[in-house]
Amino acid sequence: MTPIVDYRDVLVTRNDLIVLKDVTFSLDKGEFSYLIGKVGSGKSSLMKTMYAEVPVDEGDARVLDFDISHLKRRQIPYLRRQIGIVFQDFQLLTDRSAHDNLEFVLRATGWTHKAAIAERIEEVLTRVGMVKKSYKMPHELSGGEQQRIVIARALLNKPQLILADEPTGNLDPDTSHQIVALLHNIAAKGTTVLMATHNLQLISEFPGRVLKCEGKRLVQC
Repeated sequence: MTPIVDYRDVLVTRNDLIVLKDVTFSLDKGEFSYLIGKVGSGKSSLMKTMYAEVPVDEGDARVLDFDISHLKRRQIPYLRRQIGIVFQDFQLLTDRSAHDNLEFVLRATGWTHKAAIAERIEEVLTRVGMVKKSYKMPHELSGGEQQRIVIARALLNKPQLILADEPTGNLDPDTSHQIVALLHNIAAKGTTVLMATHNLQLISEFPGRVLKCEGKRLVQC
């Protein structure tokens, strides 16, 4: 089976400073993995290389069917369409409802048929348990509810890979538990999930492979 993510001897730099070097790892279809490490250790930078927000300076990096090491600018939107991204700070559009946030993403990625859009939004909202709150504005939702909408947004285009960067960072323990359970369930149904976290308690509750950024390297725990 071809890995969803396959990195070999990758170098990542920011502002001419080495963030990570000799990065070698792979992620398989349906695998749930954690990315841990201290603040500033390179977790977010590594994730950003996977959707071409941060360049790969050396080595061989492949994500899905894309050669990240030699990606052309025109290929980036097609890569990102196959990746769902879950942010710690939600990044929902505050001037429109949860439903309209999702519709905005679908239309921006080429969906045009009104019935198909409505059907897909209902599917993802049902999957995250938010179909009855789709009319609410982001400020009317709790942090956990907003994060569920963000996960629904990440699922819209049926991605093969979800990158969750500290998705529980702003949530209380019970809500964090629910969000990781949801992501675990998504992986169990075939979508690869890589989740950056500082919360080691979640790792013990929801087992997965653990990758650690430490000393400018990526090590497997």
